[in-house]
Amino acid sequence: MELGTGLFTCQQRPDDDRSMTDLYQDVLELGEAIEDAGLDSAWVSEHHFAEDGYLSATMPTLGALAGVTEEIEIGTCIALAPLYDGVRLAEDAATVDLLADGRLTLGLAIGSNPREFDAFGVPRDERVDRLEDQIDLCRNAWSAGPLEYDAQFHDVSPDVSVTPKPENDVPIMLGGKAKPAVRRAARTADAWCAPSSLSLPGLEKRVEDIRSVREDEGIDGDFTIYVIKHGFVGDSREAAWETMRDGYFYIQRRYAEIFSGEPVDELSEERKAELKSEAIFGTPEEVTAELETYREALGDDIHMIFRTYHPGTDPDAMCDCIYRLGEEVAPEVR
Repeated sequence: MELGTGLFTCQQRPDDDRSMTDLYQDVLELGEAIEDAGLDSAWVSEHHFAEDGYLSATMPTLGALAGVTEEIEIGTCIALAPLYDGVRLAEDAATVDLLADGRLTLGLAIGSNPREFDAFGVPRDERVDRLEDQIDLCRNAWSAGPLEYDAQFHDVSPDVSVTPKPENDVPIMLGGKAKPAVRRAARTADAWCAPSSLSLPGLEKRVEDIRSVREDEGIDGDFTIYVIKHGFVGDSREAAWETMRDGYFYIQRRYAEIFSGEPVDELSEERKAELKSEAIFGTPEEVTAELETYREALGDDIHMIFRTYHPGTDPDAMCDCIYRLGEEVAPEVR
């Protein structure tokens, strides 16, 4: 099992008096800590027009992370593919990958927030087609020579050669938990990312489906399963939960608004209890034991994205969690 963390969102909670500059500096310091701690990856997330400043510019942020790290994988989890100009996405991803010496993974998804689609002038009913078009465009753009691809949604001549080219093709990871999304990832991508809300039996079912699709259709090559789980490492189970709780509930309330397009004033107590049951937190030994259940069920080759970045959490506490995750948990689950 590989073990990474994030997802950096740079949201400014109403009770957080730090500036946006401070929040972005935290990302760079936490990125350095992720590498120093011996973890495998660091991830950013994307949304737009949020009052709390949710990170919108994934590629500049990853470029900055590339500059303060040397070995860890960096990536988007997830970039909202339908909202991008395809050529610019291919160019920017290739540039970040070159800055990172081949360490970028480009995670893509179809998106859902009506406000974002309306603001960008993108019809929501074109989401799937635009995602698939982005994948084909990027891969053709990164190949040697001219584009040689007639993009469906992007007005670009197939005779042009998109530059720069990455040293090697950037791995593409797709998100989503619905059956069509999972099978799309199996057929068209290099990896699939499971959302944090999926239960372990749900994960097992989807991983089995991915492997059977690739075997039945004779698809060769490496394919990585990424699993997101919110969590935290602390001196005790109670201390870890207390540290992550407010930021965790805050971001889940904001996601409820983002995904529905409607305001959500407060999570219900039932929803809070459900979220607590989905998270992995506690001492290094307790976290290790829970992560082991995922390795036993899904195999040694999964990549766990242990989501420790929760808005408003003290950065020193997050940094301490990262070091404990790298030094006390990672050696036990690899």
